[in-house]
Amino acid sequence: MTVVTGTNWNAYDAATMTAREIYGRTLAELGKTNNKIVGITADLAKTTAIVHFEKAFPERFFNVGIAEQNMFGIAAGLAKAGLIPFASTMAVFTCLRGGEQVRTDIAYQNLPVKIIATHAGISFGHAGTTHHCTEDFAVMRSVANMTVICPADGIETSKAVQACVETPGPVYIRIGRGFEPPCYENDDYEYEIGKAITMCGGTDLTIICCGIAVLQSIQAAKTLAEQDGLSVRVINMHTIKPLDHEAIMKAVTETRRILTVEEHNVFGGLGDAVASVIAESGKGCVFKKHGIYDEFATIGYAEDLYAHYGLDANGIIDQVRCMMGMEFEEDENWDDE
Repeated sequence: MTVVTGTNWNAYDAATMTAREIYGRTLAELGKTNNKIVGITADLAKTTAIVHFEKAFPERFFNVGIAEQNMFGIAAGLAKAGLIPFASTMAVFTCLRGGEQVRTDIAYQNLPVKIIATHAGISFGHAGTTHHCTEDFAVMRSVANMTVICPADGIETSKAVQACVETPGPVYIRIGRGFEPPCYENDDYEYEIGKAITMCGGTDLTIICCGIAVLQSIQAAKTLAEQDGLSVRVINMHTIKPLDHEAIMKAVTETRRILTVEEHNVFGGLGDAVASVIAESGKGCVFKKHGIYDEFATIGYAEDLYAHYGLDANGIIDQVRCMMGMEFEEDENWDDE
């Protein structure tokens, strides 16, 4: 994996920088040692923070105007010419407005276009439903050849951006808009696309989560340990596709209760992906999906919406307590199934 050194930010800055800001700065650093990297956006350089790359390498940056479909078509052409395009716009404009071009121009040809989609989920809540995006996991993970990543914080965003450069084919990295607090104290940990990270161990129940839900799940696990005496495992499933089947089945075997939490519609997202793995395994467990329950999110500031939809620590605690009252088959011998 390409390692960024000498960056003009560090882990301590991550507490005051958005994930997209860290993305933009990381990309600018990568551009110093890899002249194949080019940037492209649809009139959202500042909004998506790819402006840092533009300032560093103006000759390798393209602004196509407010024309997302054209942006992805041009990105495909740049990739066919041997370059590694990073295309940046908002998540909703990527998977819906530019969905056909992402599928046909980029993924169908398995081109190394790296799509960094910002303002995902309900992180741009006050902009209204047109700027929310709770469908992108469902869209992108169903596109052949596409790798789908949802980092937990800015530090992990930097690691994902670095890792995706050498990942074959198209990659979709989903990040939010605001100042999401960091999950990690520093970047001194191993990160690999497709390999989940256990944030804390537990034996009573496992929370499998991604994005902003990771920190909230960690906080929920701490409270549940203190107040309920529960041992809750938290798995950061930062890669939605390819999914870490081994981490999922280990959790099913060892805790027998699985809660998925995501800033996405409960249909088509992380929860459905995890459920498919469990169903195909033939193993039984208590299982629940938690996220946006098949509705268009209301309008409001992100922090208020997270609380409203139970995506904060308090909401996750409620889900865990409810699940602890549910029974599963006590037979521990699965060899005969």
